[in-house]
Amino acid sequence: MKKYLLTAAVFFAAVCMGFSETAPDFTEILEKIDFQSTFEKYDFSSKMTMISEDSEEGVEKLAVYQFRRDREDKFVMIIEQPEVQKGQGYLRYEDNLWFYDPESRKFSHSSMKENFSGTDAKNSDFQKSSLAEDYAVETWKEDKLGSYSVYVLELEALHNEVTYPKKKIWVTREDSLLLKTEDYSLTGRLMRTSLFPKYAKLGDSMIPVSMIFVDELVEGRKTQISLKDLSISPLADSIFTKAYIEKVNK
Repeated sequence: MKKYLLTAAVFFAAVCMGFSETAPDFTEILEKIDFQSTFEKYDFSSKMTMISEDSEEGVEKLAVYQFRRDREDKFVMIIEQPEVQKGQGYLRYEDNLWFYDPESRKFSHSSMKENFSGTDAKNSDFQKSSLAEDYAVETWKEDKLGSYSVYVLELEALHNEVTYPKKKIWVTREDSLLLKTEDYSLTGRLMRTSLFPKYAKLGDSMIPVSMIFVDELVEGRKTQISLKDLSISPLADSIFTKAYIEKVNK
């Protein structure tokens, strides 16, 4: 009996050593996700179409111009449609997020954790990715998502500045593309599911051009975002200012 227990213990230890040897480098995976989706060398701009569906409120559509300067942690979002929201804008600058209301002609502080203009996207979804700085991997496994071989990583926040304290992500094993995320509260309640079914390559970066955000707290509520007119051409410094957003509305 003792010999059997000893043999079982040795086998278990060997299996554990095998897993440790083949375990992926979690830091490298998170850093690659961040690197691929960040435009450090270039500015980035696009036109976004956001379609929000709600079982009670129906369907709403937004057209939004997006400008990013990731190397300075800046972004600008300006709503073009619908007419009633035209000219509303967001400016991320020096760790502040400002919202501009053209009706009152005033800027007010907003939060990266808030929903973008009533959609299921968060303001933080439009800043550069920083998973490696914000989260630690708690558990992992290999799995399949559709036809893709993926790692499923459970993440826990390293600080309280993130939008969600816990996340689960599905990332391709071959090239570290983020395909799906689940966002959780501190108590482990599923808050939101996000899907990234389509990417486009610009320079050294891979940007999701199709995104689906599903509200897990309100049945039948989701937002689909598509990007077009993608560009990494240089943007004027003046775009990332309050004056530019005010000028757009004159």
